[in-house]
Amino acid sequence: MKNKISQERKKYLKKVKRKKLLVIATQLIILIGFLVIWEALANAKIIDSFITSQPSRIWSTFTHLTSNDLLKHVKVTVYETIVGFGLGTLMGVAIAIILWWSKFLAKVSEPFLVVLNSLPKVALGPIIIIWVRIRHASNHNDGNFNFLNSYCTRNAKWISKNRQRNNQNGKNF
Repeated sequence: MKNKISQERKKYLKKVKRKKLLVIATQLIILIGFLVIWEALANAKIIDSFITSQPSRIWSTFTHLTSNDLLKHVKVTVYETIVGFGLGTLMGVAIAIILWWSKFLAKVSEPFLVVLNSLPKVALGPIIIIWVRIRHASNHNDGNFNFLNSYCTRNAKWISKNRQRNNQNGKNF
């Protein structure tokens, strides 16, 4: 049994295909035009290529990275992320358990944890890098510290909230 398509259906499909191609061609023209204008403005020093770069430099860097360097950088980044998260988790859980067991230590450290939590997390990265000054360890410690900070602060808030609730119920720590 042959698949018979009417002439009107063929015309309709041709029209749909033409519209689809027109949309894709227009999108490509806009993209190429944008890249050409961007490159020209960067070459003419109208825009600062240090801040916005330029398409030719981006392409050059991309082709350089895809020639085996990219995988090496991805491996290092994934390794540092996993190690930092793992160490941060272990340290955060250990400190949270210590704060949970020792009511005195929880009371003493509570204002410091509150101050630590109020610091902008983005500002902590450079501070930690300056303090640690170890090549790979600084990345691990940065991950540790961010996780540790959020974990301990969350637990300190939980301890404080439960302490207040228990004090209201007549229970004393």
